[in-house]
Amino acid sequence: MSPTMDAVLRATSLLLLGLLCSAPPPTSSYRVHIPPHDQVARVARFVAHRCDWASMATVSTHKPVVGQPFSNVFSVSDGPVGSGTGVPYMYLTHMEISVQDLQVNPQASMSMSLAQTHYCREQGFDPQSPLCAHIILSGSVMEVNGTEAEFAKKALFSRHPEMMDWPSDHGWFFAKFNITQVWVLDYFGGVKTVTPEEYFNATLLTKHH
Repeated sequence: MSPTMDAVLRATSLLLLGLLCSAPPPTSSYRVHIPPHDQVARVARFVAHRCDWASMATVSTHKPVVGQPFSNVFSVSDGPVGSGTGVPYMYLTHMEISVQDLQVNPQASMSMSLAQTHYCREQGFDPQSPLCAHIILSGSVMEVNGTEAEFAKKALFSRHPEMMDWPSDHGWFFAKFNITQVWVLDYFGGVKTVTPEEYFNATLLTKHH
């Protein structure tokens, strides 16, 4: 191959890579139609499905903050786009500092916000505004196996394809956030609570452009 042709191919590859890297995430192909704010459980399910990552706080087991809240970022998925279950699944390794906390105390708190999508920015809502809907989940983290692990794999790898290439020697495993309480802030008037039963019984409707 001539040096000129090689340079052209390299430039083309870099251009395509740039386009792929700047492309919106899979969920952006779905227009944001947030449910009415008085349908609290549906709002919670909507936020959980729209968000691809979450901030999760554990009880630290590491000096110098032993016993204190420790917040970290995790990629999550409650199912392939348009097929959300409401259960946040994660792909974890015991090498991770927060996972080491969970081995001692599996209790945790997880937060997701529509500020992580284009919605709040397009509406002009500050991330702290109650109109920029967010949810806080209380519960625990537990490993999943068998059929549920297969679903978790499909849920996560379909929305986070990079995971398929993560180092094979890190002992990765699939886990879920086992929800015991849901807190929702999506409008003025303070936080609202939703029981797990109400949350999982809520319908999730996602519309195409």
